[in-house]
Amino acid sequence: MHPWKTARQPENARWSRLCRVLLATAVVAGLTACAPSTPPLRQADNIDAALLAELNLQPPKWPLTFKQHTFTAVCYSTQFCRVWYAGVWSGFRKPSPPSSDYGPKYLDHIWGGHVGIDNFPDPAEVIWRSMDGTEHQAHIDIGAIFRDRLVRHHVPREEMANVPDGEHGGNPLIVLEVNDRTIRVYMRMPIPTKHLRIPGNPYSNYRNDLILAKTYNF
Repeated sequence: MHPWKTARQPENARWSRLCRVLLATAVVAGLTACAPSTPPLRQADNIDAALLAELNLQPPKWPLTFKQHTFTAVCYSTQFCRVWYAGVWSGFRKPSPPSSDYGPKYLDHIWGGHVGIDNFPDPAEVIWRSMDGTEHQAHIDIGAIFRDRLVRHHVPREEMANVPDGEHGGNPLIVLEVNDRTIRVYMRMPIPTKHLRIPGNPYSNYRNDLILAKTYNF
């Protein structure tokens, strides 16, 4: 386990309820693509049917935007690494391992972080020492990178499942990675889909791609 793995934080309650319905019934996520007709809700699913009615699921308003975000920073291949953003320090005071220790998908396990950050605080302040012993300092303007406030994702409008009142409602995760002499900024946002990513797996009715937004080399 990475020594800086962040704990999963409580999500927006409304979004959590929607996810629960999607996983429990797999009806909203579009099983029509996998069967001739959508199976009716069973009597045991009445609670989910009531919740569906309450949520007022509608086609998503487009494009997807966000007013708040979650932030986390991770360091690899550094002798020292600290990141200050939105009033919180993150980082190591000791050497961090290389990302190669975790394989090509080394960021897949990164979740959670500092939640409920209004768009946008002052730039992130990053101080670190790369593996060759060079001291670095950088100001990474998260607000400038995402000035359009658009959610980065790979789901076409016609593929996205209906959401409460047409509002996506979730907060994206912004990840700042320090890796030796490189800084990368990513966004990740779960997007409910009409089709299953994995045929036959009702829990795969979403995409949660980690999308690179900006790279800096030092």
